[in-house]
This record gives sequence, structure tokens and C-alpha cells, in this order.
Amino acid sequence: MSGEKTTGPLGGRWFQLLIGIVCMSMIANLQYGWTLFVNPIDEKFGWGRSAIQVAFTIFVLTETWLVPIEGYLVDKFGPRPVVFGGGLLCGLGWMMNAHAETLTMLYIAAAVSGVGAGAVYGTCVGNALKWFPDRRGLAAGLTAAGFGAGSALTVIPIAKMIAANGYQDAFWYFGIGQGAIVVLLSLFLSKPIKSAITAVKASVAQTRKDFRPMEMVKQPVFWVMYLMFVMVAAGGLMATAQLGPIAKDFKIAGVTVSILGLALPALTFALTVDRVLNGLTRPFFGWVSDKIGREQTMTLCFSFECLGILGLYYFGQDPVLFVLLTGLVFFAWGEIYSLFPSTNADTFGSTYAAGNAGLLYTAKGTASLLVPLSSVLATATGGWESVFWVASFLNGTAAILAWFVLRPMRRKLIERSASM
Repeated sequence: MSGEKTTGPLGGRWFQLLIGIVCMSMIANLQYGWTLFVNPIDEKFGWGRSAIQVAFTIFVLTETWLVPIEGYLVDKFGPRPVVFGGGLLCGLGWMMNAHAETLTMLYIAAAVSGVGAGAVYGTCVGNALKWFPDRRGLAAGLTAAGFGAGSALTVIPIAKMIAANGYQDAFWYFGIGQGAIVVLLSLFLSKPIKSAITAVKASVAQTRKDFRPMEMVKQPVFWVMYLMFVMVAAGGLMATAQLGPIAKDFKIAGVTVSILGLALPALTFALTVDRVLNGLTRPFFGWVSDKIGREQTMTLCFSFECLGILGLYYFGQDPVLFVLLTGLVFFAWGEIYSLFPSTNADTFGSTYAAGNAGLLYTAKGTASLLVPLSSVLATATGGWESVFWVASFLNGTAAILAWFVLRPMRRKLIERSASM
């Protein structure tokens, strides 16, 4: 394929992709490693876990809702300065956490970290979309997998450092280390060369026009994608956030499960399997969508998610089935972070892909605001059944929208783009 011979910076586009993956893995702990610090912080200051977790909410919101601005800067100035600044902020945020002696300082540090993480995340995904118009699903999936699975390599060292030296040393040294790696790698990032990204041929339909962000938001198809992203993200996040309480209520959290010779408590086993599958699904279904089409893949995945969530409720009281079904739920959910960015770039073009993908990515922040409602719903109805049915309904509706609404709308817009 001609795309394999593209010229450009040192190592070509595959090296650019690798840089993005490593940078994503360096910022993953800001989200996935946070849980290790909550109890030690509470033990030291006694602020209460709910007050400490407000910092995590602030991180998620600043990490998602500012990505459009950071994406705009990438499209205008290139990826290097944005990732450089993001690396500095990520390191600074954790260093501030190490010395935070008030909740206010903890919240400010979370905001600083969130801005930095969003800058790195948005840039790396946007750069992958631009460098790989022929393999957008795979490239976005591999990049997102770096964030989804990146914490797996460092979660044990961080836990050991917290146990040996305290959480403050872990914040300080890992903040410096992770931030420094991102800053250093940012120096090798490069915006795609026009001849490189037009020399490749994609197997999926793509627009002929590059839409600016403000042009994109005027297209109804963008809001269909946004709604679908919120629906699927909310459904998956509900299941994710409530997995511990659900396992406890099912009375299986501490029950030992043995699968393929590995024996672990059911909840621990489920969380371990879920992290692995949540990482693998992103490049896998991204690659599948490059072959068979975006909407076809969405319909398949969202349908599996719909059934998996219901299966988890009705059969999850069995410890083995609990582990297997949560694995299915995560495998059918994590691919949204490769499918939606690649679909968005196919629909609205490469030139402003970072800013456009950033606008769509705010759907994750919107979805996160719906997650607390699952606890309210469970309390109001006296059980988890309504929560599971709502999450399943959201995914089933998204599957229908993908095939019967998004597919024809995108096809018409792409056909019109040649004359726009």
C-alpha cells in the first residue's frame, strides 16, 4: 500500500504513532492510578473520600471539556508545543498534589492535571487521525489503548512506593518522571505532510471537504454522533462506576473465581480482565471498522453491549459469569474511543481533525455527569434492575441510530462534500 511509503520526519508516520501511544501511557495514571491515592490522602488529612473524589471529577471535566481549545491550537500550531505544554502541566499537577495540604490546593492541582492530560490526549488522537487517513480506526484505537492500558505497567510500582515511602513521594517522583518523558517525546512530534496524507487510499468513504469546527457543529450529523457518544459512554460508565457496589450487593465480591488456572476474588478478577479488554478492544474494533465500515461496527458493538449489560444483571450472581460478562461489557464499550474519532474525521476531514475530535470528545464529560444518576435511580427503585435496563436501552438505541440514522446522514453529507 502506498501509505506504507509516506515520507516525513524521522521514522515516518509509524514513529509518530508510537510517540503518541507512549505519551498517552504516561498520562494514564492521572485517571486510572488516582484510586490508589484516595485512602492515603484521607488517612493523612481526614477530609473524607467524597470530598477528595471531587478532585477526580474536576480532573475529568477539565480533561474533556477543554480539548476543543487544545485541538484548535494543534490544528493551528502543530502537535509539538501543545504536547510539550501538556507534559509540563501533567508533571506540575502531580507535584502540586504531593504538597497539597488543603482541599482547595488539591482541586487546583486536579484542574492543572486535567488541562495537561487533555492537551496530550487530544493532540495524540488528533495527530493519529491526520497521519493515518487510510487506517484511522486502527491508529486512533492504538493511541486510545495507550491511555486505556497505560496504567497497567506502573500501577504496581506506584502502589509499592505509596506503601514504602508514602503517597506524597509517589506523586512527586512519578509526576516528574511521567511529565519529563512526555516533554522529551513532544520534541519529536510533527504535523503530517500534505503529500503523505493524500498519497494513501482509504477503504471507507471520506469527505472531500475539510470542515472547520464551527462549520461542523452546524451539521446535524455531528449532533447525532454526539448524542450516540453520550448514550454509549453513559451506559458503560454507569456499569464501570457501580461495578464494586453491584458485586457487593450480588454477594460475590470476595468469592474466589478460578479461570484458566488463575484464581482471584471475583471483583478483583473482573477489574483485571476489564482493564485488559478495555485496552484491546480499541485497536481491534478500530481495525475492524477500517475493513467493514464505521456504522456496521458500531451497530455490532453497541448491540453486544446492550445484551451484555442485561446478561450481567440476570446472570451476574454467578461469580464466573460475573467475570466473563463484565469482560464482554468492557470489550463492547471501550471501542467508542476509536470509532467515534475516526468516524468524525472521515466525515469532516483531516485538516481540522484535532479540534473537531476535541469537540466530539466533550461527550465523555457530558456522559460523566449522568453517572451519579445511576445511584439515585438504584436508591429510588430499591435495586439495580432499573439501572441495568436504562444502560441497556441507551446502547440498544445507539445501535439502531448507527444503522438507520447515522449511516444515511453521513453518506449524504460525504456525497455533497464534493460540491461544497
